[in-house]
Amino acid sequence: MRLSARLLPHPVCIGVPSLQLEVMIARGADGLLLDYRVAGDLTALRWPVPAAGFADGLWQHTCFEAFVAEARGRAYREFNLSPGGQWAAYAFHDWRQRADWTPQVALGVQVVRADGVFRLHALLPDALLPGGALCLGLTAVTERLDGQLDYWALTHAGERPDFHARAGFTIELPDAPGARPQGDLSCL
Repeated sequence: MRLSARLLPHPVCIGVPSLQLEVMIARGADGLLLDYRVAGDLTALRWPVPAAGFADGLWQHTCFEAFVAEARGRAYREFNLSPGGQWAAYAFHDWRQRADWTPQVALGVQVVRADGVFRLHALLPDALLPGGALCLGLTAVTERLDGQLDYWALTHAGERPDFHARAGFTIELPDAPGARPQGDLSCL
């Protein structure tokens, strides 16, 4: 199963007018594959320096994120993916209530930049995902050259950006690769 989605800037963000952010999503036997694509004036953004491994605070700069929830529960995981190659993963019991959890496997992050397009490919292994049918909230933070941040998401539910808000988890994925999404997953 493959899906694509466009991310939208929050209304309070000034942003870079030419930017477009899209995400391709595929759920396979090994996990969840995300392919973030940024097109437009890439020179208007600050890009992190190349680095690898786990790092906190990635969302304070240009960063791509995925929020993955159990379709019928309140728990969710947050994945931060830096264009520099670093990553972070966190678990939550409920809205912003962090759980004691340490990822046991690393995320695979690859970046490609060519012809005015930046792409970040990430594999979120099944071992790091909640079980069963999933609800996704896909987001991004872009940092302009002046240091200001812009917040992108599938949808924005509040007056201020809040990627943890369950109303932003709008993509439904079935629990088995190849299965069709069901209308009663109740992501919201």
